[in-house]
Amino acid sequence: MDIETLSKILQENGVVGAGGAGFPTYAKIDERIQTILLNCAECEPLLKLHRQLLEHYAYEIVKTFHKMAEIVNAKEAIIGIKSEYHATILALNQYIEEFPLVRIQLLDSAYPMGDEVVLIYEATGKVVRPGGLPIEMGIAVFNVETVYNIYRATAEKKPVTEKYITVAGEVSNPITVRVPLGCTLKEVVSLAGNVRVDAPVYFVGGPMMGSIGTENQPVTKTTNAILVLPKDHLLVQKKNSNSSIELNRAASVCCQCQMCTDLCPRHLLGHPIEPHKFMRSAANQDFQDKNVFINTLFCSSCGLCELYSCPQGLSPRSLIEQYKSGLRKAGVKVPSGVIGTPVQESREYRKTPEKRLEARLGLLPYQADAPLDNQLVSMNQVKLLLSQHLGAPAKAIVSVGDIVETGQVIAKSAAGLSVPVHASINGKITEVNSAYLKIQGNKQKGVQAI
Repeated sequence: MDIETLSKILQENGVVGAGGAGFPTYAKIDERIQTILLNCAECEPLLKLHRQLLEHYAYEIVKTFHKMAEIVNAKEAIIGIKSEYHATILALNQYIEEFPLVRIQLLDSAYPMGDEVVLIYEATGKVVRPGGLPIEMGIAVFNVETVYNIYRATAEKKPVTEKYITVAGEVSNPITVRVPLGCTLKEVVSLAGNVRVDAPVYFVGGPMMGSIGTENQPVTKTTNAILVLPKDHLLVQKKNSNSSIELNRAASVCCQCQMCTDLCPRHLLGHPIEPHKFMRSAANQDFQDKNVFINTLFCSSCGLCELYSCPQGLSPRSLIEQYKSGLRKAGVKVPSGVIGTPVQESREYRKTPEKRLEARLGLLPYQADAPLDNQLVSMNQVKLLLSQHLGAPAKAIVSVGDIVETGQVIAKSAAGLSVPVHASINGKITEVNSAYLKIQGNKQKGVQAI
């Protein structure tokens, strides 16, 4: 198989990054790749699915990963995994010698170890330039579930119609489940037993970088976790905070201690993001130095400054996000040609231990095994968004009343960067519009054995 064939297979089967923005994977298969990285750092606290999936399908994933390296003619394939994931490492060590290009890189249990730029430095010692892309350095990063989906597409000829999701928090039985795309968050949470609080809040994607979702929100290709929280939890309060109030708080309370900058992962790697300077300028409406605001575009939005570093409980990340959004709407792009400073010597001593972060966020009571249930749960109805990936939304090619089968293409790729959408259950199309499709299933809700 060559690069062109692999890229075509991945696009036709709708494979995208199974987390984050959902970048179409076919566009990352590039002849410039010299090093490919498998991200098993489980960036967000409480998430389990990547280490569980890699443990369960160690041979299939490593074989696929090695094959990818061969196809792009890479020199090495590195599995970045936290050293505390003992069971997964044991599973990997059973097969690793069969694949000469693959090696394991053990990682510290620190946040945000799964951040692409941080992971690349930890695994290779190379620093991605500010605003740059890994491919400029001959590096491509894929997370575990993405490579598992590549295995399914290439070896089993199966498109992406399912998602693994960790459910944790205020539930009686935390669990990692396998569900069809398009089912609701409420349906997924119900698989984790009873919800233990009134008026629960669904935190989708992880406690640090996630967002608050609604119970009828559909699962997409990038839904990694649902954290069920009480409405008065710190994370919920932070997410619901008012930006004007937060700006006023910054004006009256920020003491310019620089802790937000001192612990910023991107700043420690030499990127020109300095949250304390932004807070000073924004709070005082001081626009003399425009770079203070433009450099917010280098922020990764990891949230450490807001949820861990600031002793005053201020909200640098939220305010930076607001300014970044304003800059983008005004057509301001990430500056090019910016040269970073050397990696700070103090970086090793300023990593944020994950356990300490969990304690600070009040998440230790929710730390549980969340075992993987590898049986596919069937659903009566799904709502499939046409935009589950970065790039142009897919275009529907079915009509109301059409009967479809699981895996059938129901929306084709659009022009440009795009992938198709496939039916995730058998059933009848009941609604079609420019944003989503609905399928009414012809089976009772239950569990399907694989």
